[in-house]
This record gives sequence, C-alpha cells and structure tokens, in this order.
Amino acid sequence: MTGAFRPWDWAVFAGYFAFLVGTGVLLARRPGDARDYFVGHRQMPSWAVAVSVLASALSVATYLGAPQEAYAGDLTYLLANVGTMLAVVVVAYGFIPAFYRHEVVTVYQLLGVRFGPRAAQAASWTFLVGRALASGARLFMAAIPAGMILTGDGDSVAPVVAGILILTAIGIAYTLVGGISSIIWTDVIQFMIMIGAVVAAVVLLWSRIPAAPADIWHALSEPRTDGPGKLALVSLSLDPTRANTLWTALGGYLLLNLAVYGTDQDLAQRMLTCRNAVAGGRAALAALVMNIPVVLLFLGLGLLLWVFYQRPDLMGGAAPAYPVPGGQKAFLAFILHEMPQGMAGLMMAGLFAIALTSLLSALNAMASAFITDCYRGAAPGRDERHYLTASRWAVAGAGVVVALVAIGCMAWERHSHMNLLALAFSVMVLACSGLLGVFLTALFTRRGNQTSAIAALVVGFATCAVLQWAPYAEFFWPDGRQLAWPWIMVIGTAAAFATCCAGTPSARTRETSL
Repeated sequence: MTGAFRPWDWAVFAGYFAFLVGTGVLLARRPGDARDYFVGHRQMPSWAVAVSVLASALSVATYLGAPQEAYAGDLTYLLANVGTMLAVVVVAYGFIPAFYRHEVVTVYQLLGVRFGPRAAQAASWTFLVGRALASGARLFMAAIPAGMILTGDGDSVAPVVAGILILTAIGIAYTLVGGISSIIWTDVIQFMIMIGAVVAAVVLLWSRIPAAPADIWHALSEPRTDGPGKLALVSLSLDPTRANTLWTALGGYLLLNLAVYGTDQDLAQRMLTCRNAVAGGRAALAALVMNIPVVLLFLGLGLLLWVFYQRPDLMGGAAPAYPVPGGQKAFLAFILHEMPQGMAGLMMAGLFAIALTSLLSALNAMASAFITDCYRGAAPGRDERHYLTASRWAVAGAGVVVALVAIGCMAWERHSHMNLLALAFSVMVLACSGLLGVFLTALFTRRGNQTSAIAALVVGFATCAVLQWAPYAEFFWPDGRQLAWPWIMVIGTAAAFATCCAGTPSARTRETSL
C-alpha cells in the first residue's frame, strides 16, 4: 500500500465535489430578504432540521476524535450522552418556546427583550468570537487529511494551510447561494454520505481482522495496565483532570450541551426554521435520539482500529508492516494504507462532507448574528435588499476570520498536545460559559440587568481562559496536568451566572416575562 491517494480515489473524490456543486445548484433558492436567508420563513420540516442539527453538532471532531477516544481509551465518552439528553430536554421545553413566543431571528434578541439592546449585542459579539474560535478549530481538524493526502504525514504546514483555504472558499461560495434552507437540505445529503462512509469503514475493518469475534471481545474486555478494559462505559473517578466520568457527564457535558443547543446561534438557528415551537422541540429531541447510535458507531470504529494496530497477536500475518500511527491519525492511516482504490476517496469525501456541514452552518449563523444584532442597529432604516447584500458580505468576512483562526489552531494543538475532541471542547467553553450563565438568569430568574449581563459574559470568558491558559493554572497540578475542560465549563458558568444575578433588577427586568 502506498499511503497516498490513487487515480480511482481522486476520481471518487472529484465526483463527490461535482455532486456537491450539482446539489447546490438544484437546492439553491434565491431568498427574498434577510429573514428568509436566515430562518427560511420557518417552513422547514422537523425531520430535516433534526438531521441538520445532528450533522452540524457532530463535526470533524467526532469523525476523527471519537475513534481516537476509543482507540486511546475506552467507551466512557458515550456517557456524555447522559448530559446531552438532559440538556436537550431542557432546551426543548424551556428555551425553544421562549424563542418562538418572541419571534426572534437570533437567540440573542431574547436577551434584548429581557435586559436591553446592549445586552443582546454583547451576547452576539461573544457568540461571534466563540464561534470563530470553535469553527476555526474544526476547520483545522478537517485540513489535517489534506496533508495526509498530499504528503502522507499530515504534519506539513503548507498542505494543511492549503486545505484550510480550499474548504473556506467552498464554504463561503456554498453559503452565499441560498441561505439556511439550502444549507439544511445539503446537510441531509452530506450526513448520508458521511454515515455511509463510516459504515463501509467498519465493515472493511472487521473483514481485515482474522481473529474470532470471541477473541476480539476478550481482548477488548481484559483490564489494561492503566485502568479497566476498553469496553468500560462508566467511570466514577473523582480525578478532576479526567474529562469522561459520570460526574462530568452530569456537570460540564450537561452545561455545554445546554449552551450549544440553547444559546449557540449555530444550532439554535436550525430549530428556529421549523413552523412552531413544538416542531422545533421535536427536531431537537429527534437529533438527540439519532446521536447515540451514531457516536457508538464511531467509538466502535476506534475499538476495531485498536485491535488492528495494537494487537498483532490477534492480527497474525495480517498485521500492518508500516509504523503504527498515533491515535489521532489511526483512522486516516487506515484509510490511506488499507482501503482499496476508490474507497479511500469515499472515506475522505465523508470526512469533508461533515467538515463542510459544520462550516456552512457556522458561516450562516455568524452572519445572522452580526447582521441582526449588530449591523441593523448601526445602520437602521435600510431596505431589505441592502440587508441581504450585507448578509452575504458578512458570510465572506466570517469565512476569512474562521480561516485565520484555523491556521492559528495549528500552533495551539502542537503546543498543548491535546487530542482532537479535547481541543474542540476547550475552545467551545470559552464563549459558552458566559452565554449560558446569562441565558439561565434571563429564563429562570427575575434577577440581573443590562450591565450585569454584559459583565457576566466577560467574567465567563475570562474565567475559562485563565483556567486553561494562565501560567498559574499549573500551580494546582505541579506534575503538569490540568483541570479537565468539563470542570472549567462548570466553574465558568457558575461565575457568569452569579455575576449576572448580582445585578439589581431593572424596571425592564421586573416587568418582562419570558
């Protein structure tokens, strides 16, 4: 095996992009105004929105990171779905009805109703910064395969940067075509491509392992030197540096998913395209139900990769002869070294499908937040054609910012030595903690005012940044370990919530009920 793309791989890969362009042309619908561009006049069916929400939530971090979690560890990442389940139920019955009652285009308009326009603008800017960081990290992860395809190692800077720029250009062009409606339908198609590719990988990988199923099960079940077997689902560890335990599932994962589904315009925007609050809540719950088997599929892939690369006693003469890759590149190495011609192209098409799904939604959400919450206030009274044009310029600007962040993430990943999922989550908590603290105050208390809401956004972001990056963070863990991101999310959200609640209720707060 050469470990590089071959003619049929390039043919399949090119066919995927041709198909992408074709569906873009067929699904494109010229939006009449900025509201149509961002929420599709609330005419999208719940099932399509559910698939779109799931596709956007998965991202490249799941495509590469979830197999890495199982390859290097066990199945405890699946426990995070406990927190996700609770979070989505709260969002479906507590957040979404409030969004529909006030007919918002962005979720931050709700904070304008509750606290005042400056609070909405501050929340929108917080989202923009946070989404640029999170989407930049995802885009960087998607560009790693570009290095694997072009150079065989994925560590060279130039191919990764080229991948970032190419994906950004495609994402901008596609988002400009038809707004959120075309993005949702494209997500449905991209999701099917991605799932088909992963199922094909699992089937091929299973066929390449000569051991009996009972022997594979025994190997996965036997205790490891550093803990239980790789089939372990629940960890009751109290170690605050571990991210996947029962306590983090009920803490940081719960709070992060509350923020992602309820306060992040990227996903919440999709649920606002449904006909009413009931349909929006149904879409959120359906996405949750579909998420569990999908994550389990990725984790199962990681376990099989571990057997393939780390258990030569089970592989016998079929054991790979090339150097065993690290967990981060195990899946990519299998794609490029082991898959027959054409199938490697299909796998990379699946990866780029999920990458583009995340990028398209991020660019549209960033543009909607900027235009609705920031630009309309700065340039009021213009006609809708002006705001639609401005929306498209905002998409292009968002793409440039995300690309620059992605390039910066290359340096961060190499300095921090985080795995891909930890990198993605660590970036997300920065903005999510402050936003969630403010939304919890707005929806479930009568406390706070415009000033305390803005202060809470700053406090949440700063708290998480200090715990992750400040030199004194290592003071708590002299051996070089660091507090796991779920606990950072808990601390940041608590600090933001307390700050927002500390504000004396204004007349608006006392009179407004969400």
